[in-house]
Amino acid sequence: VFLGNGPSGICLSYLLSGYIPYFKRDSLHPHPILQRKLEEAPDVSILDQDLEYLSEGLEGRSHSPVALLFDTLQRPDTDFGGTAESVLTWWHETDRAIPHLVLGRNAPGGAWHSIEGSMVTLSRGEWMGLPDLPFKDWLKQKKRGLRNNRATAEDIAQYYQHYVVRKGLQKNFRSGTVVTSVRKVSAESISSHTQKDLQENSDLLWNFNERSTEVFQVDGFFKTVKGVKEPFSIYAENVVLATGTYDSPTWLGVKGENLSYVHHQLSALEAAVRNNSVGIMSDPVLIVGAGLTAADAILFAHHCNIPVIHVFRRRVTDPGLIFNQLPKMMYPEYHKVHQMMKEQSAACAGPYERYVSLPEHHVLSFGKDKKCIFQDKNGYQKVYKISMALVLTGSNPNLSFLPNNGIDLAMDSGQPVNPKRNPIDVDPFSYECTQEKGLYALGPLAGDNFVRFVQGGALAVASSLLKKANKNPP
Repeated sequence: VFLGNGPSGICLSYLLSGYIPYFKRDSLHPHPILQRKLEEAPDVSILDQDLEYLSEGLEGRSHSPVALLFDTLQRPDTDFGGTAESVLTWWHETDRAIPHLVLGRNAPGGAWHSIEGSMVTLSRGEWMGLPDLPFKDWLKQKKRGLRNNRATAEDIAQYYQHYVVRKGLQKNFRSGTVVTSVRKVSAESISSHTQKDLQENSDLLWNFNERSTEVFQVDGFFKTVKGVKEPFSIYAENVVLATGTYDSPTWLGVKGENLSYVHHQLSALEAAVRNNSVGIMSDPVLIVGAGLTAADAILFAHHCNIPVIHVFRRRVTDPGLIFNQLPKMMYPEYHKVHQMMKEQSAACAGPYERYVSLPEHHVLSFGKDKKCIFQDKNGYQKVYKISMALVLTGSNPNLSFLPNNGIDLAMDSGQPVNPKRNPIDVDPFSYECTQEKGLYALGPLAGDNFVRFVQGGALAVASSLLKKANKNPP
């Protein structure tokens, strides 16, 4: 059972549906050592090879060796602007398929359905693609091109839905499901009667391994078309957590943050513009945060001529600031925001109208009269009257369905799971949780935050599950 039907879940479903990657004969990988390793066993699928051996020595923009491996096999020289074809060929070996269910709240594509459709992605369009169906080819069929090599969120959400249908994976997907609990139970406690019911009511056969003394019980409910909640319980030997991180926005934890004019999602600004509750003449909109969502909000407000006060804790020159890590040529709009942050501080008026930047400041409180108090690094306070506030400082995964909110699974088991600072502790070559055998974590939960790199995790999980199911050829 996988929890989450975003790119991680879709990619893993493809691999477990019997689609097996092999090194394409006569293809040449630009990495000579990897090429030599791939030539050593051309008849053995990548899933059945030693992933640690293959990924050794690879370097790139991810900390995960298998993420780098799968990425470089699919897009060999993409980081150097090249367009070399994938060195993989895919065979459909139905006898190696492993029965599975992918549970998700929305249609396949996960959080991509919750993002404003016209938003342009940070990653290049071709990096958003899934195995054996290049995103660019799909876009060409729609008679569309990539703007500045990047795609809109709406395109991506549609592509992921199309992928599931095109690859024949729909039978594994259950949309409209909400999981409320995942816990281990002893296999004996599940009566044979319950197992029989499950087999009759499902197109999946849960072949409990004779050896397994414990299995996972996954409880939740399914929302019908009429909005009725129907409860379900599923038993599985392995559970894959692929629920992403879009669930609950981070709060500042300051006084007045629960007032009605304080919001934690960009969509609130879009709604306010639509119903004319903010405009050119209104008090400024406060935007808190220095990540890409905050930048998107600033661009949107700038486009609508809405005045903005922008508050963030870091220095403008801080190397940890995402804007200092993005190439200017590829991301001109984010470069513009960074320029505004630098040149338009409250201390000195700059060329940009209706925008004030307050670096190295933090919010102390929100007042009922819409007056907001900030403090700078020296302890000086400022008060501004605002029309609405957007706190856009990241989001946290919702793991309330796990015992102790999944904290025991994290790298630092004293802190909540956080994709950037405290991901779930997994084995790098199987993505199985080190603290709970049979439980796997993929994507942002395991620290892989880009679609391009979540797929290596799916490769690792599929390889591990095939070994467990003994469906690896000798």
